[in-house]
Amino acid sequence: MIDDLGHWRYSGEILDDAYGFIYQITNSVTGKKYIGKKQMISVKKLSPLKGKKNKRWKTVGTDWREYTSSSNELNADIEKLGKNSFEFDILHICENKSQLAYFEAKMQFENDVLLREDYYNGIINCRIGKIKI
Repeated sequence: MIDDLGHWRYSGEILDDAYGFIYQITNSVTGKKYIGKKQMISVKKLSPLKGKKNKRWKTVGTDWREYTSSSNELNADIEKLGKNSFEFDILHICENKSQLAYFEAKMQFENDVLLREDYYNGIINCRIGKIKI
């Protein structure tokens, strides 16, 4: 179980093998929000060992504890106002890449992030296949 969440808040438990999470960042000054996703682990492909043909795979952690957002507008506001003026909430933990893409798009559509001025989101970028449950 993961104990150190960095600046993120989450009321449930996060298991060590969690793939990523859907998050919402809220500007406490203006109320403007951002919904996004972040991988907690990344799978790297390594070359085969000498004399072998199969590639190897290595799982490494990402910078999710310090991560803010991919939104330039939101990051500019965080730089200007400071991290203390924002709430970083984890909304949903995902077990794989398919779930991560699905739940990010689902929550963005459910909240009409592209139709409302109180969201930083400027695009919903998704490529979603069959979800592994």
